Amino acid sequence: MDHPMQAQVLNILDVPDYAQEVARGAELLNAGKLLVLPTETVYGVAGLLTNSAARAGLHELRQTAPAKPFTIHLARPADALAYLGPVNEFAARVMRKLWPGPVGLVFEVPQPRREEIARQLGLEQTDLYENGAITLRCPDHPVFYDVASRVNGPVALTAPGGGSLRCADLPSEVVAHVEMILDAGETRFSKPSTLLRVKQDSYQIVRAGVYDERIIDRMLKTTILFVCSGNTCRSPMAEAIAREVLAKRLAMPADELENKGISVISAGSYAVPGTKAASQAVDALKAMGMDLSAHRSQTLTVELIHQADVIYAMSRGHARAVAAMVPAAADRVSTLDPQRDIEDPIGGDLSLYTEVANQLKTLIEQRLAEGVIP
Repeated sequence: MDHPMQAQVLNILDVPDYAQEVARGAELLNAGKLLVLPTETVYGVAGLLTNSAARAGLHELRQTAPAKPFTIHLARPADALAYLGPVNEFAARVMRKLWPGPVGLVFEVPQPRREEIARQLGLEQTDLYENGAITLRCPDHPVFYDVASRVNGPVALTAPGGGSLRCADLPSEVVAHVEMILDAGETRFSKPSTLLRVKQDSYQIVRAGVYDERIIDRMLKTTILFVCSGNTCRSPMAEAIAREVLAKRLAMPADELENKGISVISAGSYAVPGTKAASQAVDALKAMGMDLSAHRSQTLTVELIHQADVIYAMSRGHARAVAAMVPAAADRVSTLDPQRDIEDPIGGDLSLYTEVANQLKTLIEQRLAEGVIP
């Protein structure tokens, strides 16, 4: 294939017109050119798999037999269904909980579906599937998403030599092969993506990476997240109350919920990590038979949002903060009280905290009755 003399390097987060450059990157991919795109773990060379020139260029860079398929990188988790067809509840849960994120997933695909998709895309089955399985990845990186979501077909990425965490470290052969490099700074993680094989109702770690088994197990739990500002008053009270309500509903001690795959957590959009719960909150819940003395605040993060199946915000502002951090979580977040914000009791006396705690208990009982927990 013809190689450009020198790839154009764009500091994509600092360009005068971000949307224009992202659109140009997508146009180049659609035209069969190769680009370097960032993910949260590595910079990879991207190409449109259905373009023969791009496919040949990717194989040349990776120096592997043409029959070995690339990992398809998806803009959205839902895009996986185009390659998989209908999936069971466990597979759907894995995709929902781990994507977007530093995880590649290997799925077995029935032969009729493999034949259908290969025919639709004009590819050989071996371009997509290996031993009846396909590997898919949905990176958690805004630049990758903004480009890939504009590409008309499967985007494959390869990272020669194990990949680079910075554009400055890209091998010279990579720079010589690509049309453009979108530099978004150093990657968020210094480890490779974790690779999982998804089975009927379980998973197997194929390659260790950012997430280990402990983290994955935690992320696959049914998780309820409560969000307020400082994570010292409203959301920790809601967390403790919800845990008690669920334990009563499921007829088990509250400290056994985790072992049953149910996690209740809280965080604050402006929390200072490690802060104790307000003394009035501790006292209010103590009178209700709950112990909040061990609580320590934590800041709301993208990872916590991804982990949560349902997110209850104390105010509309908190709900907007969640959706701003992870737009894909917008359909999982709502205010705990659908009618109004729950006012922050900070600075109030014990009676105010008790009033808020009782309000939280009533609302949590109502919301959990809506079928959040299977």
